[in-house]
Amino acid sequence: MSSPASASAESDQEGSSVIRCPHWSDDAAILAIVAIATIIVHVLTGSRYGFHRDELATLDDARHLAWGYVAYPPVTPFFGRLALSLFGTTLVGFRFFAAVAEAAAVVLTGLMARELGGRRSTQLMAAVTAIPFCLAGGALMQYVSFDYLFWVLTAYFVVLLLSTDNPRWWIAIGCAIGLGMMAKYTMGFFALGIVGGVLLTDARRYLKSKWLWYGVAASLLIFLPNLVWQAQHHFVSLDFLRHIHERDIRIGRTQGFLPGQLKMTLLAFPLFVAGLYFCLFAQNGRRFRMLGWMYVVPLLLFVIARGRDYYLAAAYPMLYAAGCVWGQQWLVSLSRGKAIAVRALAWSALAVDIVFIGVMFLPMAPVNSRWWSVVVITVARIRNSLPPAEQAHAGILAGNYGEAGAINLYGERYGLPLAISGINSFWERGYGNPPPETVIVIGISLPFLQRNFTACQLAGHTWNRYGVENEETKDHPDIYVCRGLRQSWPEFWKDFHYYG
Repeated sequence: MSSPASASAESDQEGSSVIRCPHWSDDAAILAIVAIATIIVHVLTGSRYGFHRDELATLDDARHLAWGYVAYPPVTPFFGRLALSLFGTTLVGFRFFAAVAEAAAVVLTGLMARELGGRRSTQLMAAVTAIPFCLAGGALMQYVSFDYLFWVLTAYFVVLLLSTDNPRWWIAIGCAIGLGMMAKYTMGFFALGIVGGVLLTDARRYLKSKWLWYGVAASLLIFLPNLVWQAQHHFVSLDFLRHIHERDIRIGRTQGFLPGQLKMTLLAFPLFVAGLYFCLFAQNGRRFRMLGWMYVVPLLLFVIARGRDYYLAAAYPMLYAAGCVWGQQWLVSLSRGKAIAVRALAWSALAVDIVFIGVMFLPMAPVNSRWWSVVVITVARIRNSLPPAEQAHAGILAGNYGEAGAINLYGERYGLPLAISGINSFWERGYGNPPPETVIVIGISLPFLQRNFTACQLAGHTWNRYGVENEETKDHPDIYVCRGLRQSWPEFWKDFHYYG
């Protein structure tokens, strides 16, 4: 086997070679074209169906930039704010950076194959294995997209460390881990995988390197602002994560974690297995043993912690890259006819994965739902039906972040006040000054309202013109007008904080 540096300089034609540019090459250009194609797909399909409920929460948080939020660290709202500044409140614009993050992960997957010794066709196949999750993860503006990117970026820097044996790459690894912690706290599991990879392989030699500890310091420095925010807010995200985890276990979302990994890999499963074999057992993959443990350790931790199956999705690109390189070497041992057949089968399987995920996760059907806008119109109608004296002192109390986010996004054009809610970071923004005297309530049960207000009357219902049944239309469709809070607003608000 040739060294990664020399092998990655080979073209698809046997015996030919080019001078490798460390920063750019024709190979990287091809990978970039593939990634840009995924962005174009997201742009062409991303304007349909309206904002997802989770996106509405992110959008509202993006208008209140901070070093932390109850539900997630600050990276996703930051990119949300950047998108709002550049593109306004458009669906395609708001989702743009999520699509770019996933596209960057596609390029990095191909580049990992190059550093592992893959030729151009091998790099391209590795990149294509990452497209299905790119299509799914980049379809919405969510922290999953940025978490995925920083896991893949961290793995890429580890591959560079191992292929070059240059300990200075620990600085880049540390920075990627720090940024990942600022996107989603599950990066901590991957960091523990790196620790395991160091301790269980020849990479132990780096423990004596100052560059490893510089990398640790860099990760802590980048993560420090969020850590300070958490300390100032009594580590509220730990309470949130505990609540969400208990809910997921209760309703069965954590069941079938191991079988769920088949959903993460689909027909690329053989490439993942080949990559794991290459990194953990193959003699010519000995240099990259650390990558295998970087998968196995988080896998075991998520099994023990009862995580959801998609938490491990970002660990697969490095193994796809390794699996493609192993396959490249294995095909040499086959006859020409068999090698062509295997390549055709592999490419066909990857194409099926892309089509399947595209149909399942991209908003392909041309329905442009205005559901949230319809609900806001209903709330505006109810507000306008109040006596003029009450309208001036009316507020809107929302049960979940989707309802609150929708009111805050669409309500201004109807003259509605900002919604107040006790959920997640909305609670920290309070109930307004002066507090409302009359509230229009969406998404909160009548028994709770009757315990806390002297009078509540049914004023309307949530609905959508397409007859789609969802949580709002099925579980809590009633909209109430309530008056006479039984206690002071500070006392009520103190115990009104909840998570979702």
